[in-house]
Amino acid sequence: MTFSIVARSTDGESWGVAVASKFLAVGSAVPAAVAGVGALATQADANVAYKGLALSHLDEGATAPVALQRLIEEDPGYPHRQVGIVDLDGNAASHTGTECIPWAGGRTGEGYAIQGNCLAGEEVVDEMERAWLESDATAPLQDRLMAALSAGDDAGGDRRGRQSAAILVVRDEAGYGGLDDVAVDLRVDDHEAPIGELQRLLDLHELYLTASTEDEKVVVDAALRTELDQFAAAAGHRDFLTWVGTENYEMRVAPDLAWIDRRILAVVRGDA
Repeated sequence: MTFSIVARSTDGESWGVAVASKFLAVGSAVPAAVAGVGALATQADANVAYKGLALSHLDEGATAPVALQRLIEEDPGYPHRQVGIVDLDGNAASHTGTECIPWAGGRTGEGYAIQGNCLAGEEVVDEMERAWLESDATAPLQDRLMAALSAGDDAGGDRRGRQSAAILVVRDEAGYGGLDDVAVDLRVDDHEAPIGELQRLLDLHELYLTASTEDEKVVVDAALRTELDQFAAAAGHRDFLTWVGTENYEMRVAPDLAWIDRRILAVVRGDA
């Protein structure tokens, strides 16, 4: 009783899943992804073993359609399952079992698989597909996934109501400190407006856990360094970098204080 989109970025470097449902903690059951391998969503009467099995098939070189066929052949419960898969190269496949609660179905295209069951109607997946195709192909994958998920929700989503939502995006060396491939991994487990809350968390994630672009960097000269140190001292810190660590702004200020993100500078100056 869920709707989801599984997709690969246009540049072929990111894979991800966005999902929502009238189900507690849908993010704990539905999405799975590995950079350089692919992504999938398992839902309806979800067989969570599909996550490891499908990623293993993909890692061994199977395309999304082949991986899906193997899952179905190995699972006598497949009439109750729904799954979407996108592989390394952007091939997509989606399965909706005959016993899934209506409306149930999906859409696939180059680089995406959209599916849902127990939906308000077919318009849910249609609107998700439209939003995906009309989104900026150069935008971060998480933004495109959220656009599609929001469109599905606006079209009626899960006909039982709303409860949880999640987004997972992977890319090589995209994790914290570049030490794993998890670019985004956010969940709203129980909320009256889970997709709106998920967007709020994604905005915070972009601020705290995404590196500043060159356009966002302000060079710290002697005068600005003095200003920053005075600000930190007034706040009770030994120096500005200590304040940065306390506030979790490490991704937005250079380790040697050569530059500071313009948004963090606005915080310092009370303009945020």
